[in-house]
Amino acid sequence: MSATTIQAVFARQVFDSRGRPTVEAEVSLTGGVCGRASAPSGASRGAAEAFELRDGDPDRFEGRGVTRAVAGVNDEVATLLTGRDALDQRGIDQAMRDLDGTTKLSRLGGNAILAVSIALVRAGATALGQSLFRRLADLAGVSRPTLPMPMVNVLSGGLHAGRGMDVQDFLVVPVGARSYGEALEWALRVRASAAALCQDAGLPTLLADEGGLSPGFADGAEALTLMVRAFERAGLRPGEDAAIGLDIAASSLTDPDGRYAFRRAGRTLDSQAMIEVLADWTARFPVVSIEDGLGEEDWTQWPELTGRLGHIQLIGDDLFATQADRIARGVREGAGNAALIKINQNGTLSGTLDALAAARAGGFATIISARSGETEDPFIADLAVGVAGGQIKIGSVRTSERMAKYNQLLRLEEEGLPFASQDFIRR
Repeated sequence: MSATTIQAVFARQVFDSRGRPTVEAEVSLTGGVCGRASAPSGASRGAAEAFELRDGDPDRFEGRGVTRAVAGVNDEVATLLTGRDALDQRGIDQAMRDLDGTTKLSRLGGNAILAVSIALVRAGATALGQSLFRRLADLAGVSRPTLPMPMVNVLSGGLHAGRGMDVQDFLVVPVGARSYGEALEWALRVRASAAALCQDAGLPTLLADEGGLSPGFADGAEALTLMVRAFERAGLRPGEDAAIGLDIAASSLTDPDGRYAFRRAGRTLDSQAMIEVLADWTARFPVVSIEDGLGEEDWTQWPELTGRLGHIQLIGDDLFATQADRIARGVREGAGNAALIKINQNGTLSGTLDALAAARAGGFATIISARSGETEDPFIADLAVGVAGGQIKIGSVRTSERMAKYNQLLRLEEEGLPFASQDFIRR
């Protein structure tokens, strides 16, 4: 028995940034170290994501309890893993998938298995005396860990803000920044400027799920105009220092006929009309990135969108759901040119690394992303650096579950690591 042998696996129910239950797991090794991790949860979910196992008891947490998922870890998963070598990350991740026995981890829950998978890599890194990002770089085969360019939520709508606006997120991308610290400072200035502009105009400044503002504009162009004004008020040049990223979350707009219902704007668009709107916004505003511009099953029209706007970054989130096979299909069919990477969409660390590899093999950019229901666990900051993801999407620069990750990146910057700058953005 070595110091990296798993001695115990334990899980508990804790709560995320929306006050909803989630799974936290601990993996203890015989050498005396312990790794701990918690699973995030999304509001806007793709159909191909790993399954979140919840209790369904309406009398407790509106059915969102995770005691069944916790029990599965403390019983079946703990029995399976005790005595195994914690450094066998891929073997253990696969063993947990096999134990679950379903494609989407619906028996034990992707939320339960993911928490264990991340706790495992933390324990392994500690046992080896490695920084977490170095351990992740080794597992991903990355020789040059890199600090990511942050894409920072400023304005929110969609499922993140009670549908106060049709488009889910308007983000600042500090494309002209020369370091991570400078990029974060610029994003903070833009967020503060946007809040001041909203206040001056008598618009709401209440926080959405990810800490963004939700001024409730009926037309997306109004929000884009406010973004440009916020850049200028912050002393930044639109398009040169700071650019705009959009998360349309088109799948959440899809009606039963497969069209896109912009309820606040009072119009319904087919796929071609949606592409025209996005092309118009890109021509009129400094937009460099669009996420989920079409729905997760609108495969026939995604190549059309890519052909029309492929000079900017076109990200598949719900479209790919951090699944290697769906990303490979996107590469083959010319659907997008970038993949959002969310660890809980996949359910294991190893599967997430496979999704990253599939994106890179196809020449796609990658963006490591948080979820709307986050915890104070800063894991994705180390992940983005270790795998040289290039970009990171955490949320706004408000609330502690977001700042924990931004602050971890500041600590990692002290390691003297290179900064991705805008070179990693598909343009």
